[in-house]
Amino acid sequence: MNFSKLAPKHITQRVRQRLLRWERKIKHYNILIRNVNYGLSGIVFIASVLCLIMLIVYTGYEHDRISVKNMYHYFHLIQGVFIVNVFFNLIFNLRKTLRETRPIKCIVDVAIITTLFPILYPLPENPWSPWLAEIVYSNKFLLITLCAYSIVAVSYGIMHIMGKRTNPSLILSCSFLFCIFAGSFLLMMPKCTYTHIDYIDALFVSTSAVCITGLTTIDIPSTFTPLGLAILAMLIQIGGLGVMTFTSFFALFFSGNASVYSQLMVKDMIYTKSINSLLPTLLYIFLFTIVIEAIGAVFIWMSIHDVLAMSVHDQIIFSAFHSMSAFCNAGFSNLPGGMANPALMNSNQMIYIIISIIVFAGSIGFPILVNFRDVFFEYVKRGWNWLRGRQNGVKTVHIYNLNTKIALYTTSIILFISIVVFFALEQNNSLAGLSTYDKVAQSIFNSTTPRSSGFVSVNPAGFLNVTLIFVLFLMWVGGASQSTAGGIKVNTLAAVLINLKAIVLGRERVTAFNRTIAIGSIRRANAVVTISLMSFLAFAMILMLLEPKLPAKSLLFETMSALFTVGSSLGITPLLSPLSKILLTVAMFLGRVGIISLLIGVTGNKNGSPVKYPTDNLIIN
Repeated sequence: MNFSKLAPKHITQRVRQRLLRWERKIKHYNILIRNVNYGLSGIVFIASVLCLIMLIVYTGYEHDRISVKNMYHYFHLIQGVFIVNVFFNLIFNLRKTLRETRPIKCIVDVAIITTLFPILYPLPENPWSPWLAEIVYSNKFLLITLCAYSIVAVSYGIMHIMGKRTNPSLILSCSFLFCIFAGSFLLMMPKCTYTHIDYIDALFVSTSAVCITGLTTIDIPSTFTPLGLAILAMLIQIGGLGVMTFTSFFALFFSGNASVYSQLMVKDMIYTKSINSLLPTLLYIFLFTIVIEAIGAVFIWMSIHDVLAMSVHDQIIFSAFHSMSAFCNAGFSNLPGGMANPALMNSNQMIYIIISIIVFAGSIGFPILVNFRDVFFEYVKRGWNWLRGRQNGVKTVHIYNLNTKIALYTTSIILFISIVVFFALEQNNSLAGLSTYDKVAQSIFNSTTPRSSGFVSVNPAGFLNVTLIFVLFLMWVGGASQSTAGGIKVNTLAAVLINLKAIVLGRERVTAFNRTIAIGSIRRANAVVTISLMSFLAFAMILMLLEPKLPAKSLLFETMSALFTVGSSLGITPLLSPLSKILLTVAMFLGRVGIISLLIGVTGNKNGSPVKYPTDNLIIN
């Protein structure tokens, strides 16, 4: 506020000068507070990252009493940084804090302040609430609170970075790289494995989990402890939903403080209609994922509780792990032999049907799930209007968007054809000796999983060569766009085929379901197909040069499985050399983030030349 302008004309010059000095002091004070706030935010972000690293080390490694005591000194130092930050915001940024902070963030702030009680007020001999005192004065409460506050601070910091107009493709790629390397070090911790594993194997498994592939160079059940399996499950879940989806959810849900640019970027990632529906859409995706995985785990348990000879606790872990792995299309199993375990193969086959359904639910894509939600509410509104006698209200004409129609239509056709083809080709080969019902169940399972999930019940090495070619096609296609599946996506295949139909029929426009497909979508689909074939050719040739003694058929299958994040193998993965493992690690990463997206992120979106060149034709037969 300009106090000098408010002063009446008859006030002396000395008073005016004092008002001006006071105004400069206020401005200097505000600038100082803002600079301190920026500096404190940076310190909190660094302290949060260090806190999470220390918590990982504290949990995953064995420590003596002196080491634990020294670590708690650092935990208390980080605790002090967090407390100072909370009080600073309450004192100097109270209005902004009350306006932008969400209730859960307030709970975390209150929990941090609560950790002061053991320091300021020692535990009394007779507390008024023994159970509450036992919680507040425990070290577990301190560590859990520090972990929660650190997650919120790191998420908010990443959203702040996203608001700096950094290329979204680079942010996505870097976030996957960070999770991959962080996961590799986590899986190397002594408490995560029964026996020591090489770092290249940990990196390979971490990449396979984050990129939801399923290839592994080691035996998962005999290598990883329950803590290692929990970390592996966390990596799969983060990779399945997407790193930025996780980060955006935490930042928006806990703090609600994100720039318009970062919100727009997340909006484009999950294909929601508006910024106002961003948080509800993210929440819907999370809840849908949790509900489907929970329901799937229940049905899996019901199908195996009297089949597998293990305790109820182990059966629950098995069911939850496989439901999550199936929905994320990861293909990891914590059962010896995986889905080919004799106990499962000799069962009533219901587990294979259930997992196929869960895999399908994860492979249809989050934009379709969002469209299903909109369709549900549209029908609810129509029903409510019908009950109230208002049938002439405004109705949405196209409640199913073009993406949903094309993806579901193409997926249904491919799934039906693949079941029939697999049954016809393998009924007297790999499925010989099974009943007709078992053959149908195995055909459904082995036609669904090659499109990305990587679960295997019948060894692909025993398939006919023609079946392997068809499986390679399914691996190349994958699932729907913006899903947990891999491949070029059924949307891409549909766009290319519809464009081919238009060319053959001599049509100028590419249309489907009474809609004209944008030229940009057709061009991108053609580019995805071209790059996918060129990449497969390049990786396959390099892998053959690195592994001249292994069968070419197996190497081609392995390359396709890694590049399109499927996870199936003909059994040569553990036999690969370190260089080959690194090559497939790169292939899995590129297959998950998308080669085109990465190229756009590196080169940037450059506008075309302002010069318009003459049009000419190429001779294309």
